[in-house]
Amino acid sequence: MDDDLKTRMENHPEINWSEVTRQAIQEKVETLEMMDELTGESELTERDVQEIADRINERGRKRIDEESA
Repeated sequence: MDDDLKTRMENHPEINWSEVTRQAIQEKVETLEMMDELTGESELTERDVQEIADRINERGRKRIDEESA
């Protein structure tokens, strides 16, 4: 981690950065596992699967934003 990022994080001590990191890693691992599962017997490329996953994630974010408004 570079010093600038560390300083910016320190400006928000109310955030549990370990938990934020854990959640980000968990989400990435789950995405990779889903990609592995989808591509295991598929003719889709990893890029195809990543594009599909990105679209799903974007729609999920939009839905959450709409429900929060």
